[in-house]
Amino acid sequence: MGELTAKGFWYSEWAFPLFVACLASGIFAGTHLYYVYHIGAFNDIAIVAMLEAGIKGGGYGAAAAFGASFLFARILEGPLVGILDIGGSLQTGIGIGVPALMLGAGFTAPLTSFPLALVTGALLGFVIGSIIILIRKYTINAANSTFGADVMMGAGNAAGRYLGPLIVISAIMASIPVGLGATAGAAIFYYYNKPIAGGAIIGAMILGAIFPIPTQ
Repeated sequence: MGELTAKGFWYSEWAFPLFVACLASGIFAGTHLYYVYHIGAFNDIAIVAMLEAGIKGGGYGAAAAFGASFLFARILEGPLVGILDIGGSLQTGIGIGVPALMLGAGFTAPLTSFPLALVTGALLGFVIGSIIILIRKYTINAANSTFGADVMMGAGNAAGRYLGPLIVISAIMASIPVGLGATAGAAIFYYYNKPIAGGAIIGAMILGAIFPIPTQ
């Protein structure tokens, strides 16, 4: 038997941007639902709290910087490792970072219209997927090398330790119980020499589930 090769749309490189477009479309639409109805965002409660702080008038700087930095890092990481991190790139980047940038610039239409939110998310996802495929096609695949992949995969974890205090502050701004949960979680993780960002998020999620943030 000769060499078996998988062919067809499902195995095509260019199917990847379409998959990313579908995912990003749903995630961006989820943020639209949160912006309009205060429910539906595809993110951890502590991260959504950053966007909520901006919606309530506290400014979109934290949400924009946090989300956009994750998106940029994952776009660089994707071609190196061949895997796109949905949580960092799409849920945080497309779901929080890009909307925060738009709202901060006064561009609210994609967040107030459901059909436009679907289209905007799909376009952003297709662009991100295409960039990753193009970078991989003309760099990593061309050289048959993945040098630096381990460094890129560890970069986000190394930087994450500095985001703990920001997550705690954002959780406190969301509500007192969520803030107490984030603080307690961060303290426990710090005691056991673990990344406090993870503890803050887990603590905020637990107290947020027990004491939900009241909607307007």
